[in-house]
Amino acid sequence: MKGKADITTRKDVKLLVVTFYEKVRKHDILGPIFNQIISDWEAHFELLTDFWDTQLFLKRKYHGNPVTVHQEVDNKINNTVTSEHFGLWLNLWFKTIDELFEGETAWIAKNRAQKMSTMLFLKIFEHRKKN
Repeated sequence: MKGKADITTRKDVKLLVVTFYEKVRKHDILGPIFNQIISDWEAHFELLTDFWDTQLFLKRKYHGNPVTVHQEVDNKINNTVTSEHFGLWLNLWFKTIDELFEGETAWIAKNRAQKMSTMLFLKIFEHRKKN
């Protein structure tokens, strides 16, 4: 029996992003936050596909600032983002990767997400202190 393939193309990244955010949108806790903030899901899928394509394959397609974006989201929901939100997000991310892929790039996608979630939460917390 053949195992799952690794993440090797932009098409794979898009599948991961779309499958993952379908789970997020239906999630009891995360869904209301994301559905309140994001009005154009197709554009969000493209942006996040660019982001992860850049993270995993160093293609430099993403040119945004994830720190600022996450700080703005926290502002919009009255500074209520918690480490639990990031933990729930990470669990869904890992679950989605495990359902679809395996291999070195899949591991890198998990590792980068884990490191980013810690950094983003700290940046949100620092931003709250300044306001």
